[in-house]
Amino acid sequence: MNKVQRHIGICEKLKETYQSKNHDYGDSFSETYKKLGIISAITRITDKVNRLQSLCTKEQLVSDESIEDTLMDLANYSIMTLIEIKEQ
Repeated sequence: MNKVQRHIGICEKLKETYQSKNHDYGDSFSETYKKLGIISAITRITDKVNRLQSLCTKEQLVSDESIEDTLMDLANYSIMTLIEIKEQ
């Protein structure tokens, strides 16, 4: 599988995760963004970056989120932020 095909596969997984989480949690990201603006997106992205740093530098005791999960969340938060910026 070449890199373009892998990219397509990752984007498909991002879409599935986005749909599932929006189904389960509602569109809370958008609602918070509308109330608080870009700082709400920065906060969520920063939380994920901090989580990523921790996963890469410390022994992991909680197994509910992997480096891959965190990177996927970062990608989705970035995309959701772009969507919100375009809707303004």
